[in-house]
Amino acid sequence: MENRTLVIAILNKAYVEQNAMLDLFLQSLGGGEDTEFLIDHVLFVAVDQRAFNRCRTLELHCYNLVTEGVDFSREVFYMSDAFNNMMWRRTLFLGDVLRRGYSFIFTDMDVMWLRNPFSQLYRDGEDLQMSSDCYYRNPFGNSFFNTGFYFVTANNKTVALFDEWYARRNNSKGMKDQDVLQKMKRGGAFTRLGLKVRALETTYFSGFCQMSQDFRKVITVHANCCASMKAKLIDLRSVLEAWKVNNSNGTSNATIAWPPIKGICLHDTTNKH
Repeated sequence: MENRTLVIAILNKAYVEQNAMLDLFLQSLGGGEDTEFLIDHVLFVAVDQRAFNRCRTLELHCYNLVTEGVDFSREVFYMSDAFNNMMWRRTLFLGDVLRRGYSFIFTDMDVMWLRNPFSQLYRDGEDLQMSSDCYYRNPFGNSFFNTGFYFVTANNKTVALFDEWYARRNNSKGMKDQDVLQKMKRGGAFTRLGLKVRALETTYFSGFCQMSQDFRKVITVHANCCASMKAKLIDLRSVLEAWKVNNSNGTSNATIAWPPIKGICLHDTTNKH
């Protein structure tokens, strides 16, 4: 965009199969409120040739991220070695984007964009704004943040954060990148680097761990707390269908099918609010 801000998403072969995660992600952007134009500002980072080819076929903005000796072409299961390798390669790439002076929203492909998130992001000196698995009314003390959706402002502090984050990968066996970042926060790294980091409320930026109960406010829905691609796809289709039903009724009467609570990973999270 004109302010050197973009959206970044990671693609692999499993995501680009027909009726898989990429199609669902594009469907959410195409059918959301004030979101369709954002497709032109998404950089789809392909980690294998099949994903890159499909991306180019769809005439999206595509970048071919090659990692020597690593095969990301199959479904990557949560916390497998391939999963962690992909997450760390992602962290290295994103740090390079920051170093070039671009701010960005990073989004996992299993995040449905129902509304334009930029209107709800803060402009009060925040360096990093992160989604949360669970939110407990403290935007600056939340340790349950999730790296599947966040907005980072390009500056020297965030570049230093990503450099340190990536440098810790070899001393963090058995931990995913998100766990390492949370450990850095608990160890005071955010304070030491002078970062202002805000947790985003699940009322607006929600997920399967803690679904937003308010259709009028929900912006994104992340298939977190859900391990397999098949389960994510089934339940995210339910989310988009519920969005469609409520939208057709008008937001003033939007209560009929929201939030969807029946699915493989979807469940009633009202007691968590």
